[in-house]
Amino acid sequence: MLKHKDHFHGSDLEKIEEIYHIKKEDITSFSANVNPLGISPLLRDTLSTHIDAITNYPDRDYTKLRKSICDYTGAQFENIIVGNGSTELISLFIQTTNPKKALILGPTYSEYEREIALKGGQTLYYPLLEENDFQINISDFCSHLNDSIDLLVLCNPNNPTSTAITRKDMRKILDTCLQYGTCVMVDETYEEFAPLDSKISSIPLTNNYNNLIVLRGISKFFAAPGLRLGYAVTGNPDLLKYINTKKNPWTINSLAEIAGCIMFSDKEYIDKTRALISGERERLFKTLSSWKSVKVYPSCSNFLLVKILKENITSEQVFDYCIRRGLMIRDCSTFPFLDSSFIRFCMMSPEKNNELLQALSEVLGEV
Repeated sequence: MLKHKDHFHGSDLEKIEEIYHIKKEDITSFSANVNPLGISPLLRDTLSTHIDAITNYPDRDYTKLRKSICDYTGAQFENIIVGNGSTELISLFIQTTNPKKALILGPTYSEYEREIALKGGQTLYYPLLEENDFQINISDFCSHLNDSIDLLVLCNPNNPTSTAITRKDMRKILDTCLQYGTCVMVDETYEEFAPLDSKISSIPLTNNYNNLIVLRGISKFFAAPGLRLGYAVTGNPDLLKYINTKKNPWTINSLAEIAGCIMFSDKEYIDKTRALISGERERLFKTLSSWKSVKVYPSCSNFLLVKILKENITSEQVFDYCIRRGLMIRDCSTFPFLDSSFIRFCMMSPEKNNELLQALSEVLGEV
């Protein structure tokens, strides 16, 4: 069994190899939340024909890439900035705003707090409550905002709860933050997996709010974490100018720039991804909702948060049982406000999802 301190990120397959003696090629990662279809077929078929691009420096302004992002998202061209993954842009934005005090929803991704701490800032958490299925209460949340908070960080849809804030409610938050001079950073890593009618994305709001920056990347939806390509959208020209002066030129290599243009134009792949995730999300949610051993929470992304209700069964035990079958889920006990009764896993292919359901049913006594 694992020690409580041993928890794994979705990319930690080498550690799994070392501890469990399972080849990483034999592991299906339900923890990384990456598109099960793999990279865009259009990208696979055409990127190699652009190999000569590496003989030249990329365009410092990344004009073609930004135009592709503009077409894909509907954002205004001049409001787009690109970076070496959304992680670099998170770091740059926090460096730029240099918040003394930040407010973050919890539980959520740990990188936000780490970056804020590196700049000497203090992080406060607003807890999403289990009794509300981790859905945010907008009125109560806005009542906790004040002029001492320099930065608000929202992951939308949120990881690991998979809950989301609608655009209508985001307006209420942004209006309140404007009163207090609070900057708002919205991480939309998982927005593209959300139902098409959900109206979650805050990118349209960047045209009306200058205290907002929206971040996205290609690691999850486009299954290309190795390319390290991210982008941000903000309607604040001073912020864009300041970030551009702080970031290094050419942080995106020539092939990643070309790859982005190709991926964002692959409509067949995008539609196929959304159809697969939507269908499997509904199927897995319906199946798990019929089990007495767990509670599954509604999802607006490509993963599900599940609470183990069976006595004497912990997230650590479920992780251990699944990984020994080559299925890697996320033990959520290290997230703030969650404990050893919570696990998270993403949607993979229907066949792999069936394998995971079988393993979970065995360890939880649902067979």
